[in-house]
Amino acid sequence: MMPANNHSVFIPEIFILTGFPGTEESQVSLAVPFCLMYVAALLGNSLLLFIIATEQSLHEPMYLFLSMLAAADLLLSTTTVPKMLALFWFRAGEISFAACLTQMFFVHASFIAESGILLAMGFDRYVAICNPLRYTTLLTKPVVGKIGLAVLTRSFCLVFPFIFLVLRLKFCRTNLLPHTYCEHMAISRLACGNITANFYYGLVLGLLAIGLDAVLIAGSYTLIVRAVFRLPSKGARLKALHTCGSHICVILMFYTPAFFSSFAHQYGHIFPGSILNLLANLYVLLPPMLNPVIYGVATKEILNRVIKVFYPTCI
Repeated sequence: MMPANNHSVFIPEIFILTGFPGTEESQVSLAVPFCLMYVAALLGNSLLLFIIATEQSLHEPMYLFLSMLAAADLLLSTTTVPKMLALFWFRAGEISFAACLTQMFFVHASFIAESGILLAMGFDRYVAICNPLRYTTLLTKPVVGKIGLAVLTRSFCLVFPFIFLVLRLKFCRTNLLPHTYCEHMAISRLACGNITANFYYGLVLGLLAIGLDAVLIAGSYTLIVRAVFRLPSKGARLKALHTCGSHICVILMFYTPAFFSSFAHQYGHIFPGSILNLLANLYVLLPPMLNPVIYGVATKEILNRVIKVFYPTCI
């Protein structure tokens, strides 16, 4: 229940998502491109998972990591977009406190997991290009499974403290959440108590998890590029660069809005709310929508299988 006055301390039974501040009248039309992007993400990632699961020749480390990425994309977008569309189209912004915490957990956990999977994919490409003779012995299916389990475990352990950091807070101002989904710092800023621990944990998590992943990925691709230009054949160099090109596009597309969004939320008081929300929606919609397209176009094996699914007589 809401308090009788703004100075009462309370634990809200519900939060009310308000969407993009100042754009209430245009939110119905905003929902249309978001809905189309979500449908494209659902279809693309589901098709990618189906192709990899049913095509025995694609049961290799690179494609297994790609299937993990598709699953993380589906989780990230499905956790956020349906509620966002309900808010925009039906003004259904109410979300219970427990549901808000659950959504917050899965948003951040799937995001951390996706970062870990991209790091694993960078390692896969590093071994394939820089140490190809040991590729099949280093990256066996059990090893890939253990890497996937490690990514999930890391995500859970790093994000779970967010729940306790929010549960310790007391709220006294409002239960209106100026966002399209429940995000840790957006919730924390509604509290009337000290949120220093929430701020610094979010900052450290961003630096040590996402930041460290990005640095390791950049290091692996630096080594890959150096190894590629040492190859004697121009054809081999082009093939290796083409193989890595799709990974680099996905990495840039994931980390660029993510870094801006993460640090903008940490210092949200100096950024307009509409900018924060736009960045936050970019990283839950753009990568899930574009990743299957990038890999489908750039990976010949997947592209051929997609064509075979829709046009069986062509191949």
